[in-house]
Amino acid sequence: MSEFAELAPTAPTMPRAAQAPPSFSIVPVQAIPIVAVVLGGLVAAIAGNWLWALDFYHVVGGGLWTGVDLFVGFVVGPIIGRMSIPARVEFSTRFMPKMLLLMPTLVTMTLASGWQLARHLGNLQAGYPHHPWLVASYIVVGVMALVAIAILEPANLAVLFELKKPQPDGELIARLMRRFIYTAGITGVAQIATLVIMTRVAVA
Repeated sequence: MSEFAELAPTAPTMPRAAQAPPSFSIVPVQAIPIVAVVLGGLVAAIAGNWLWALDFYHVVGGGLWTGVDLFVGFVVGPIIGRMSIPARVEFSTRFMPKMLLLMPTLVTMTLASGWQLARHLGNLQAGYPHHPWLVASYIVVGVMALVAIAILEPANLAVLFELKKPQPDGELIARLMRRFIYTAGITGVAQIATLVIMTRVAVA
C-alpha cells in the first residue's frame, strides 16, 4: 500500500482536487437501528439460553468478521492503492463510516455468543477433552478483538475526522489507511487460525 504516499507527495495538505471531500456523516445514523436490532436479539438469545440462536450469532458473526478482514486486507487495500486521489477520498468517506459500526457489532456478536455457548455446553471446564484447543482459540480471538477495538477503530475514526477538515493531511491519512488495511489483513489470517482450531475440535 505504498501508493497511499501519493496522497501528499509534495505538500503537507491534499491536492486541491481532493481538498473538498464529499459531505458525509462520521456515524451512519440510518444504520444504528439495524445494529440495535442485532444486539437486542443477541441479548435475548443470551438471556433465554437459546442454543440455536447463540449458534447462529456465533457462526454468522465469526464468518462475517473473518470475511470482512480478509476482503479489506487483501482485496480492498490493493484496489484503493491504484485509485486516483479524489477517488480514494470519496471511497473512504463512503466506506469507513460503515466499518465504524460493522466491526464492533461483529466482534460483539462473535465473542458474546461464543462465550455463552461454551459456558452452557460445559466447554469452559478444565476437564473438557479439548480444553487446550479452546484455550488457544480464546487467546487468538482475544488478541484479534483487542486489535479490532484498540487499533482498527481508532484508525478508522482518525481518518474520518481528518477527512472532515477543510484541508485534510494526506500523509496522515495515508499512514492511517495503511494501518487499517494491514491490520485487517493480519486479523483475517488470525481468523483462519481460529477456524483451523475450531474445525479440529469439531472432528476430534
